[in-house]
Amino acid sequence: MNHDDFVAAIRRDGAALDVAARAAGVDAPVPSCPDWKVRDLVAHVGRIHHWVSAIVADGSMNPNAHWSAEDPPPDDELFDWYAGGYPQLADALAAAGPDAPAWTWTPDQTAGFWARRQANETSVHAYDAQLAAGTAQPVEREIAADGIDELFAMVPFLRWADRVRGEGETLHFHCTDCEGEWLVRLDPDAFVVTREHAKGDVAARGTASNLLLFLYGRAPVDQLEVFGDASLLARWRELVTW
Repeated sequence: MNHDDFVAAIRRDGAALDVAARAAGVDAPVPSCPDWKVRDLVAHVGRIHHWVSAIVADGSMNPNAHWSAEDPPPDDELFDWYAGGYPQLADALAAAGPDAPAWTWTPDQTAGFWARRQANETSVHAYDAQLAAGTAQPVEREIAADGIDELFAMVPFLRWADRVRGEGETLHFHCTDCEGEWLVRLDPDAFVVTREHAKGDVAARGTASNLLLFLYGRAPVDQLEVFGDASLLARWRELVTW
């Protein structure tokens, strides 16, 4: 996927989240995020969209505050506030282009990082909103496959990265509806990922959407074909939390 594809996905999945959240209502529980109601989900995504929009539009390399520092609006304004945020984000990213400088929490200090990150985050949270509304749809195949790739790339830069370790155990993930295979190795001092067809201690096969949602803790393992040591998949869910 390229920068324009990610911007288009933000518009598409941002709108899907809005529709589902309004249908569910602010007090509806979000089954995939047990501590949240829809108001929490919308406030979370909306604040991030507004925050990233400002970073990209300003070309800021030193944001003044974390996204969570902004208070979301009251319930009667929440959905309209959210609905103004994702188009603003998409417009800012489209105007900046992928190579514009922008602060991130990884070595990739470009607007292109944020286009990919927000496309993938919005797609997963759109699923969360649809689940709350009882209208859950699979994550679009292309963005789901990219989301798996991005998730593995992000792990070393997350605050809990040091705990994603093991004794050399390997997990193989294989998309059944598009190209996409990854071998994950949990070493004592590193988390290693390669894109290859290889035999792992456990193999999990499924659609790109089902694999992505499993890896993000949104879907049960029984939606996948599993071969080998299934306990490693349970361990993954303990080590990698969102």
